[in-house]
Amino acid sequence: MTDASTVRHWQTLTFRDADAMMTWLKAIGFTEHATYRDEGDPSVVTHAEWLWPQGGGIMFGSDRDDGVLKGTGPSAAYLVTDDPDAVFDAAVSAGASVVREMVDQDYGGRGGSVLDPEGNHWSFGDYQPS
Repeated sequence: MTDASTVRHWQTLTFRDADAMMTWLKAIGFTEHATYRDEGDPSVVTHAEWLWPQGGGIMFGSDRDDGVLKGTGPSAAYLVTDDPDAVFDAAVSAGASVVREMVDQDYGGRGGSVLDPEGNHWSFGDYQPS
């Protein structure tokens, strides 16, 4: 049996332009843990691990024909943050389009969502599901 306290969630994505998306990820608060590139074509990210400051993170790479996520389309992620308004504003300033403005939720917390420059859906909120 797995101890729930050791399970960590990592969203997995692919990007058509990984370098542009890394700039966007930095703008909203992610930090680079590791980024590996194809030796023959350094513009291709074969595997990257970026951390979210309040826990967890994402793994991603360039969308490529031999990738395991090829053809899966846009993805969606929910990021918990103490200041969702600031992350939302940073995401929009860095090129995201608003899907749902920041609002106080009936179930508690505050949140909103955007589409990143590649069409992935990101929600930001201070509600921490238990």
